[in-house]
Amino acid sequence: MCRIFGSFAVAATGPELATVSARQRHGGPDERGVLAGRGWSLGCDRLAVTDPTGGSQPFRLPTAPGVTAVLNGEIYNHHELRGHLTARGHRFPDVCDGSLLPALYAEYGPAFADHLDGMFAIAVLDLREGLPQLVLAVDDMGMKPLHYHQGPDGAVRFASEIPALLAFDGVPVDPREESLDTVLATKTPFGAETALRGIRNLPPGATAVARGTEGLRVFRRRPREAEPSTGVVDTLRREVHRLTDADAPVCAITSGGLDSGLVTALAAESVEPLHTFHLGYRGRWPDAEHTYAMAVARHVRTVHHQIDVNPAELPSLLTRTIRHMGQPNADPITLSTYALFRAVHDAGFTVALTGDGADELFGGYDRVRAALSAPENTDWTAAYVDALAAAPRLMREWLYTADYRAFIAEHGSVADRITTELRASRSDRLSTLTGFETRWRLPSYHLRRVDHLSMAWAVEARMPFCQPAVTAVARGLPVERRQGKRVLYEAGRDLLPKAVLDRPKQPFTMPLAAMLAPGGPLLEPVRDLLTPSRLMRTGQLRPERVQALLARQAERPSHQDALTLWALAVHELWTDVVRGLRVSVGRAA
Repeated sequence: MCRIFGSFAVAATGPELATVSARQRHGGPDERGVLAGRGWSLGCDRLAVTDPTGGSQPFRLPTAPGVTAVLNGEIYNHHELRGHLTARGHRFPDVCDGSLLPALYAEYGPAFADHLDGMFAIAVLDLREGLPQLVLAVDDMGMKPLHYHQGPDGAVRFASEIPALLAFDGVPVDPREESLDTVLATKTPFGAETALRGIRNLPPGATAVARGTEGLRVFRRRPREAEPSTGVVDTLRREVHRLTDADAPVCAITSGGLDSGLVTALAAESVEPLHTFHLGYRGRWPDAEHTYAMAVARHVRTVHHQIDVNPAELPSLLTRTIRHMGQPNADPITLSTYALFRAVHDAGFTVALTGDGADELFGGYDRVRAALSAPENTDWTAAYVDALAAAPRLMREWLYTADYRAFIAEHGSVADRITTELRASRSDRLSTLTGFETRWRLPSYHLRRVDHLSMAWAVEARMPFCQPAVTAVARGLPVERRQGKRVLYEAGRDLLPKAVLDRPKQPFTMPLAAMLAPGGPLLEPVRDLLTPSRLMRTGQLRPERVQALLARQAERPSHQDALTLWALAVHELWTDVVRGLRVSVGRAA
């Protein structure tokens, strides 16, 4: 697990590359490696998880001359691949998973990623005869993000994190005017676009190729075919056990819900003793889950760590979280995630298993249930899309100035694009919803958050539900067994305490409405970010209506008003943070 970066068809100076590396060194503190030549560079900041004594990057092999690679992630089938490549004459200096990448590319070219099982973002530089070639690839689910900028001259620059990418000369800081509407409509940007103009994400399951100065051509690979499965429980058990295999201490995140509980119970079968981590907040707050997490830990006999964050720390956590994310995410779960992985790091663990992905694959969200229960021949899409939002459509239109409403009407809202896509689907309703959730929302909303905020503390998060074998068995289930996570509840009967199975569904998050109530730790920091003078700078929001919303929240706290105010504050602070990153580069230069 590492942070990677590089450039192609453009020169990069040593100081420039050093600044890029420093911006994401928190995710790879163990070793830094950089190679550069005429018109190219490849770099890696390494977090040593597999074969810590080997695996120095960038990777090169005598049996694959002219090919250099860097890897962020884990290749879980590297033992099988190494045996195959050894039989073809390749020799390897160690047993690190990434060491085989030059040989794999030498054998298969840009199709090398078709043979990988794991979570990964990879860059390969091919300097063999002919035009130089850069190949980028990410895993099928998008567990490991890769951000890139392509200049008008065909120059390509890329990095694992946006703040690092912004340290390259020639990469501008240019917030999209529509980013405010995106944050309010979907809480964070979905898909290949980011909140910054000119910076994109490589989509899940994509490979991109640049030759000479032609720029990147991005194409989607066919999903890797999983082996035949014997059922959900057996498949999940096999993948959990496989993902506990690491050359570093392994733990599990236990929220107290079904998904993380299943992962915890299965991980405890292969790790003894298994340490589990749960996060809450000091004091008495609504919707606390620590009793459920403790019930799971006792049931499967783990060494449990209850982490209680001081709410007074939350304002400073917000700034640091936004800095690490690189673009706005209006879900308060980001603060909880950041603090949780800090505790995992401080306790000495490098690998943490999580339950992310189950709700998307098995139709677990309330918004999905509501859409499925809507009568036939009715338009269920509007309510579903509104459920994705920090602020429903009517609230957004009420807050916007006339000019900003006109701008969004002319350029289109992300909510309208999602609605159009859902209505155009010819699949059954559940497949349409789970397809959207896994293809668009999961990578952008959850996986990017987990990656950035775990690696902020040099912790590798592994997600068994996102493994190809699990996704394949989920998609093969009959509709009635897939919705409402029915098959997972059945699996939990033999693995989890009854109290966890019978409890209402609740996301791992923060009690936002209570913390934004009078006397709460977040009300005044949010007020400070939403002053009329600040809001008047862009002309997008009506300051008097934002103030009215603040007053209503102070008088009658509600989750919806709190979430809207939080999203507005996050966007304001992100604008300041991201512009400050560019200023700091200029000063460093």
